[in-house]
Amino acid sequence: MNALAARTNTTPGTAQGPPPRRRTALVPTVTLLLGALYCLLPVAWVVIAATKSGRELFSTFTFLPGSGFADNLRDLNTYRDGVYWRWMGNSALYAGLGALLSTAVSACGGYALAVYRFRGRETVFNILLAGVLMPPVILAVPQYLLLAEADLTDSYVSVLLPLVLSPYGVYLSRIYAAAAVPADVVEAGRMDGAGEWRIFTRVALPMMVPGLVTVFLFQFVAVWNNFLLPYIMLSDDEKFPITLGLYTLLEQGANTPALYTLVITGAFLAVVPLIALFLVVQRFWSLDLLSGAVKS
Repeated sequence: MNALAARTNTTPGTAQGPPPRRRTALVPTVTLLLGALYCLLPVAWVVIAATKSGRELFSTFTFLPGSGFADNLRDLNTYRDGVYWRWMGNSALYAGLGALLSTAVSACGGYALAVYRFRGRETVFNILLAGVLMPPVILAVPQYLLLAEADLTDSYVSVLLPLVLSPYGVYLSRIYAAAAVPADVVEAGRMDGAGEWRIFTRVALPMMVPGLVTVFLFQFVAVWNNFLLPYIMLSDDEKFPITLGLYTLLEQGANTPALYTLVITGAFLAVVPLIALFLVVQRFWSLDLLSGAVKS
């Protein structure tokens, strides 16, 4: 009887409730679910609103899909001879080329700060950290004044050039290079007679690929969503990115409410490339991480 009572007391039962650890783990799970719902609810509304006609959009507020997506897409294609797709192409140019150049500069800078020992290295790194903490709005006007002196405003270069150096990208590259590129491997390359550039491109760069993929993804999303810099630099709407183009449509919608459906449909289509890029890059990111783990 004593053994049976002891076994009964030690067995978790329904009267005592779930174990404390399970109860504690439930709190962060619910918090994450609420956070995901908070972030995804506006996206879901944009997706559903893009399927509604102007009458359906303003008459009722429901999460049921409408019947006007084909008409909205056709109107968006024909608006000003398809200027929306020109804006989309501009965003792809700014984000793709800007993220690629920024990743290359970040890789070189981060590797140099992680591997080489030189006077003022920590000072340079602290300045980069200060650049990470500085809001972009503070730099936008000085960048405009500098590029205006060089007569480069209202051009593609005026948007691309300030994006080449990303303090956050250099910071991530430095941290990742310090962890992923062993000093012994670099010294072995030097002992074999390889130059510094060859060591960087043939030895260190493949080890840094997962970190550089992250830098590219972050920078691409930041440039794709950038609004302030193109707003200050550009005046020709043929050079506008998608964010600034949709903003002009939204301003015109105050006098022409029919344009609101074009804004919502355009916003929905503008999110699709980011989702596709994230899925593709995440795949290569996982493969790179696994290959790095196998090599190590």
